[in-house]
Amino acid sequence: MTTARYDEIADWYEEYATDTSAPYMDRVRSVLAELLGAGPGRCLDLCCGTGAHAAELRRLGWTPVGVDLSAGQLRHARARLPVARGDATALPLAGGAVPAAVCVLAHTDMPDYPAAIAEAARVLAPGGRLVHVGVHPCFCGAFADRTDPEHIVIDGGYAERERTVRSWNPTGVRARVGAWHLPLADLLTAVTAAGLLLDRVVESGSTPIPDVLALSATKPHPVREH
Repeated sequence: MTTARYDEIADWYEEYATDTSAPYMDRVRSVLAELLGAGPGRCLDLCCGTGAHAAELRRLGWTPVGVDLSAGQLRHARARLPVARGDATALPLAGGAVPAAVCVLAHTDMPDYPAAIAEAARVLAPGGRLVHVGVHPCFCGAFADRTDPEHIVIDGGYAERERTVRSWNPTGVRARVGAWHLPLADLLTAVTAAGLLLDRVVESGSTPIPDVLALSATKPHPVREH
């Protein structure tokens, strides 16, 4: 299996997710809770990383199960939820296996996030919900200089989709492992192309310019012929 870039920074990211960026993570989890709502049932934490959001899923009444490619990240996650090492585009789950799935702050870590959304749709039960919470495609990325969070400078790189380590923050996550960019239209189209019905889209930020975009979508029940 492919070695994940996060393996090399897993211990650093554990501290970053639980301490350094705690206020940001609290805001992210607030949006997650708003869109996912209460359980019960199993909730797939897609690209669960260190399991930083497992406690919030349990608080909502869900039983979290995690999948991630990074063995280093899963060393930390195992203490927080049941996990399996796997590719987000080839999940080790049967079709229709879970009533809910979430992907939190992970879409820029995947070269083909639309394929991951399609795979999440496959394992969702009819009526199940997918919640995506990620960095805002329009205001975060190599093309966005956020040195002054109230005056974001966007350059012509918005249309570039390849992986890059270019970042306004030389000590942040993206400068360490790089990121793929998925423009907003591609993200929303991936949801509908997977056969999901888009329910709601939320923007969040500590300034008037949001740095988080989240959405919820539902897998429709099959149409019965009379």
